[in-house]
Amino acid sequence: MTTLNHIPAVKAEMLIRKPVEEVFEAFIDPAITSRFWFTKGSGRLETGKRVQWVWEMYGALTEVDVKEIEENKRILIDFGGTAAEWIFTPQSENETFVTITNTGFEGDGDDIVKQALDSTEGFTIVLCGLKAFLEHGIALNLVSDKAPYAHVKR
Repeated sequence: MTTLNHIPAVKAEMLIRKPVEEVFEAFIDPAITSRFWFTKGSGRLETGKRVQWVWEMYGALTEVDVKEIEENKRILIDFGGTAAEWIFTPQSENETFVTITNTGFEGDGDDIVKQALDSTEGFTIVLCGLKAFLEHGIALNLVSDKAPYAHVKR
């Protein structure tokens, strides 16, 4: 068994050249989020609400408990047994710096390291997809194309 001195906290960050209201809404409204991350969401993120996110191409889903929402500033969710937090920092009228942190990984040292690496990669891909979609109107299909060998057969 591998032990760790400190449980890692994952951080992914990106400047999005759009107003904070638009960037924030992209994560709150599943009709927008599904253009760059999951394929279906059961509802808007609201404090105290539980929603379901689905990745149809992988036959995967997760329950998300929304812990806190501060409009245009912060989102905090329980996501797959970990805490994920978005911080939206306006840089100018048309620029928003998004920071996503993910904490609370559990298991033995090897499991924790794998979860942290997967989370870093995943949230980085999400931010890249968000940037392409909001700034350029392009859906890059990054999440789907990350692991095409894992797609479920239809």
